Amino acid sequence: MRPIEHLYLHIPFCPKLCPYCCFYVEEGARNKNAAFLDALLNELDRVKEQREVIPKTIYLGGGTPTALLVEQLDYLLTGLRGRLPLSQLEEWTVEANPATVRPEKARVMREAGVTRVSLGVQSWHSGTLKTLGRVHTSQQAHKTYALLREAGFSSVNIDLMFSVPGQTPREWEEDLRTTLDLSPEHVSAYCLTYEEDTEYFRKLQAGQFVQSEEKDAEMFELTMDLLEENGFRQYEISNHAKLGFESKHNLAYWEGREYLGLGPSAFSTLNGERLQNVCNTAAYVERIAAGESPVLTRESLSQEILLKELVAFGLRLDTGLSVEQLTPWPEETAHLEEIGLLEKVGEKVRLTRRGRMLADSVGERFM
Repeated sequence: MRPIEHLYLHIPFCPKLCPYCCFYVEEGARNKNAAFLDALLNELDRVKEQREVIPKTIYLGGGTPTALLVEQLDYLLTGLRGRLPLSQLEEWTVEANPATVRPEKARVMREAGVTRVSLGVQSWHSGTLKTLGRVHTSQQAHKTYALLREAGFSSVNIDLMFSVPGQTPREWEEDLRTTLDLSPEHVSAYCLTYEEDTEYFRKLQAGQFVQSEEKDAEMFELTMDLLEENGFRQYEISNHAKLGFESKHNLAYWEGREYLGLGPSAFSTLNGERLQNVCNTAAYVERIAAGESPVLTRESLSQEILLKELVAFGLRLDTGLSVEQLTPWPEETAHLEEIGLLEKVGEKVRLTRRGRMLADSVGERFM
């Protein structure tokens, strides 16, 4: 059996809960961190008893990994280094909130071997940041970006969000141009989605927020045009990178590779199963301490399910899929080509420019 090559760790703590976020997170909770970090490392130890873990990519997400105190972050990163062979490691990413990064944390990350930081800026406009409930200011984001560069990080992603309530296309263009002036290697630009069980979804249902497909499309087209003009490749619908700086970890997800997720609510795809850990930090820590499995749900993945997921995610990539991979769906493929959402390029099938704007709807046709 091949070693596990892609590792995700979920750090569920945030300085503040964002009203649009649907991930499992907890506000504050620093007093829980010591027991949590031990549980996280113990979960990794248990997995290693059953299967080799030789990571090519490691990703710390959340939540806000940089919400950990300096000594806690150092403890976790040192614990990972002591447990994992890193000779095959190609990319080690840590998500960061601009309000929670200090020079000491940047130094600890660099010394541990972290190669890439994903900085959750979302917007450079104070009004948009306030609407999003972010705890950082534009000035803090600029300072944090400079700090990461000074610490020696040569691969930085900037996360942005468009179609935020009250945000204008002009403000979005200014966000993009401000980002381009900083010359990051990677830009993730997400259209705001209203996820159930969030404050934003409830406001949408109550009529306090209004969605506009025309506005979404205008901002998305602007994103594609500006980033492409400035040397970025839109290698995935929401992700744009300079050559060689694509996220290897996220590509592993989109290409249907196995991965191990550690921490509360984390997903794994291993041995033909999809697993999810219990979505509660206290319960997660208790289960690990008691020698119990943290897994809450298991789903057996048939070849049919795996193929459907591979097609749905593969079509989000600019490389597309082989003609052969789409042979089970001849009618759907022909129809989507006919209406201009798919195109054949040699032996590949990929989304057209218009298809990229409707990627979710196209993917649903194959599910």
